Amino acid sequence: MKSKLKGAQTGHDLLKRKSEALTKRFREITRRIDEAKRKMGRVMQIAAFSLAEVTYAVGGDIGYQIQESAKQARFRVRSKQENVSGVFLPQFESYIEESSNDFGLTGLGKGGQQVQRCRETYARAVETLVELASLQTAFVILDEVIKVVNRRVNAIEHVIIPRTENTIKYINSELDELDREEFYRLKKVSGKKHRDAAAEEKERQDKKQALAEANQPEKSMQDAPETQDLFGEKEDEDVIF
Repeated sequence: MKSKLKGAQTGHDLLKRKSEALTKRFREITRRIDEAKRKMGRVMQIAAFSLAEVTYAVGGDIGYQIQESAKQARFRVRSKQENVSGVFLPQFESYIEESSNDFGLTGLGKGGQQVQRCRETYARAVETLVELASLQTAFVILDEVIKVVNRRVNAIEHVIIPRTENTIKYINSELDELDREEFYRLKKVSGKKHRDAAAEEKERQDKKQALAEANQPEKSMQDAPETQDLFGEKEDEDVIF
């Protein structure tokens, strides 16, 4: 149980650090999303004005010309992954293939400069969109992962660790109670041995004393003085009156 408690505490510390790292990155992504959205608003505003200039310069909608001129997509997106504390976040990067100039004849008659400017403006707008999409995807993934990690941290901190500590405390109390019972039993056994030894010693002393008292009359009879007559003379024969 102590090993389990130590493992739970170690896991709690690691998950806490992971949560802090993810939260830090989450706040950074939130700040970058706010900046990207503000940038997106400005870029789309400029792109809208640029498209209006092209429409005015050309004298109509050039959408059909663009569709006829575009053979394949030149603006491409590739993805990669970034590892943040064990969480893989996708990152999108945009690039342009300069294989052919599909818009070479667009705006040849008039409005060519406006068309080129509008093209560059919308290219920047698409790049901003790709950046924003990458940040939004990372934002959603981090939000879910942080919720899961925080639930695990709270479960370990408020459920697993207190339950394990209570179990260890109960086991220690039971072991202490067993130690007290064993100490009391040993004390009672030791006291009984002392009492038995004292009783045996007393019994031996009593037997010794009784044996000594039994031998005392014989000794007193052997040590008694010879009988004398009334005149103080030794009685060595019968006196006949």
